[in-house]
Amino acid sequence: MRVAVLNDVHGNLPALEAVLAEVPGDALLVFGGDIVSGPMPRETMQRVEALGPRARCLRGNADVPAEDVGGELAKRRRRFVFSQLSRHQRELLEALPPTLKIEVDGLGPTLFCHGSPRDENEILTIVSAEARLRSILSGVEEHLVVCGHTHHQFDRTAGRHRLVNAGSVGMPYEGRRGAYWALLGPEVEFRRTEYELEAASEAIRASGYPEPDEDLLPNLLDPPSADTVAEVFERQALATVAS
Repeated sequence: MRVAVLNDVHGNLPALEAVLAEVPGDALLVFGGDIVSGPMPRETMQRVEALGPRARCLRGNADVPAEDVGGELAKRRRRFVFSQLSRHQRELLEALPPTLKIEVDGLGPTLFCHGSPRDENEILTIVSAEARLRSILSGVEEHLVVCGHTHHQFDRTAGRHRLVNAGSVGMPYEGRRGAYWALLGPEVEFRRTEYELEAASEAIRASGYPEPDEDLLPNLLDPPSADTVAEVFERQALATVAS
C-alpha cells in the first residue's frame, strides 16, 4: 500500500484540511505524533478520529501532559490544549503506540516513529553525525525509518538504514510557507501543500490559544530555513547527550 505521512500537525486544523484534500484516496494515513498540541486540539483530534481505520496514529512527545517542561508560556499552552480535549480524546492519545511497522509498496517493511525508534523526544536531523545515527538505529530491523519531531524534511542514510523525515503539516521549518508531508510508495515523495494562511491566522487568534503572535504565527508566516533549524536542533541534541 501507499502511505501518506502527516507528522506534527500541532492542532493546525486549516493546514490538516488542506493536506487531506490532496492525499490520494488509496493511501493509508499515518499521523506520526504531535497531533493536537496547538491552537485547535479538539477539532483536530475529531477530524483525525473521523478518518476511521484509514488513519493510523503514533505517540509524539507533545501528545501527553508534561507540566514540568518548558517556561510559563509553554505550560499555559499545554494546559489550554489538554483542557480542550475530552476525556475520551486524552485516553486515545495516551494509548497511542510509540512506533508503527507497515509494509509500503516498493519500499518494503517501514518503521514509523516520532523522534527516534527508541524515544519520541530524541532529536534526529539532516546534519546529525552518521556515527550517532548508526548507534541510535542499531537493532532496528527495518531498512527504512520515517521520523518527525524536528519539523524539516530530509532523506539520508546511516549505515544500512535510510532515514526520512516527512516534515511538519502544522508547524514546518522549511523557509517557505505551506504544510509539509510525504507520500511513500513506490518511492519517497516529499510534498508541500499551500493553504490560506491569512485566514488560518485569524482562526488561530480566535481559538483562545495563548499568545499565538509570540512565536507560532511568525513562524507560520515567515518560517525559518531548514538548515538554520537543523543546526539549532543538533546543538540541543548534542547538549542532551553531553549532560
